[in-house]
Amino acid sequence: MVQKKIAVVTGASSGIGAATARRLATEGFHVVAAARRQDRLEQLVAEIGPDATAVVCDVTSDESVAALATTVTGLGAPVALLVNNAGGARGLDPVSDGSVADWQWMYDVNVLGTLRTTQALLPALEASGAGTVVTVGSTAAFTVYEGGAGYTAAKHAQNALVGTLRLELAGRPVRVIEIDPGMVRTEEFSLKRLGDQGKADAIYAGVKEPLVADDIADCVAWVATRPQHVNIDRLVVRPIAQAAQHKVARES
Repeated sequence: MVQKKIAVVTGASSGIGAATARRLATEGFHVVAAARRQDRLEQLVAEIGPDATAVVCDVTSDESVAALATTVTGLGAPVALLVNNAGGARGLDPVSDGSVADWQWMYDVNVLGTLRTTQALLPALEASGAGTVVTVGSTAAFTVYEGGAGYTAAKHAQNALVGTLRLELAGRPVRVIEIDPGMVRTEEFSLKRLGDQGKADAIYAGVKEPLVADDIADCVAWVATRPQHVNIDRLVVRPIAQAAQHKVARES
């Protein structure tokens, strides 16, 4: 039996998800770290210690998410927090010849993945009497740019899901929070999107201090630990070098 309140973090095998799992453990939660890669999860949980549980989960699978919910509720402690962090981008194709398969994947993991995990864990979050859903979106949720239509479309849809959920849960004991980061340098996001390390590095070339995963984990911890009557609807966070999606200061 777990004694502490439970926080579930999806996409926890690397980047923002792993950083968030580490941080929430220090904030007094028992963290359920969920992701597809078992080896990465096991390393993370070994690092965190007894205040973490690894659950292999693919948010694009109904069965996998249902199994996650069964494991989480079986731990026997209140489920206080869900961090919908699993997501990602593929490619920079223009709309005219964008890959339908890439668009489908981005919609499934970013939008339907958020839907699946939220639906599966919402009863437990509400039963806790003080639940919180934090969804890690992107500034792509409200800004479009050339080559980014598939990703921005998915993040716009995710934003619509979160906003609607907040309306539908009004009067019930579950907060709904969205965090939208701008430029965050992690080890995998741009590499997976572009498939080339050189191209991934070029995204951040000359940017003095892009955000890092720990910066977003700090934001998650802050919104999640406010008094329960305080709801941070949307937190937009960028590095000081990025004034807007298209306006980034770069050193020569």
